[in-house]
Amino acid sequence: MAKLSAQEIIDSLKEMTLLEIKEVVDLMKEEFGVDPSAVAVAAPAAGGAAAAEEGPSSVDVVLASAGANKINVIKIIKEITGLGLGESKAIADNGGVVKEKVSMDEANEMKAKFEEAGATIELK
Repeated sequence: MAKLSAQEIIDSLKEMTLLEIKEVVDLMKEEFGVDPSAVAVAAPAAGGAAAAEEGPSSVDVVLASAGANKINVIKIIKEITGLGLGESKAIADNGGVVKEKVSMDEANEMKAKFEEAGATIELK
């Protein structure tokens, strides 16, 4: 089997759903005994104090309410997450995290899309 470059791995992750990526992370934990998310959190520790003063560099986009126009909200969820119709509808029906750890700029763009469709979004 040919060795994949880091960019090839990233490109393949872009084509996966969030659930598929979670499975990959779980397999990495099992195979190597390392939590990849812990490594990512530990890396920026040197500049952490300065970043904490400026506010969060990344936030979670959380759907509080889909509002009256749920179909458009489901479409936006599908577009942003790459999830299937059923998974997107479940988020629209029950609320919850739409996307985790996104930049403030990206989060504000998502929030604007959702609010235009009548949904209520929280950035945490």
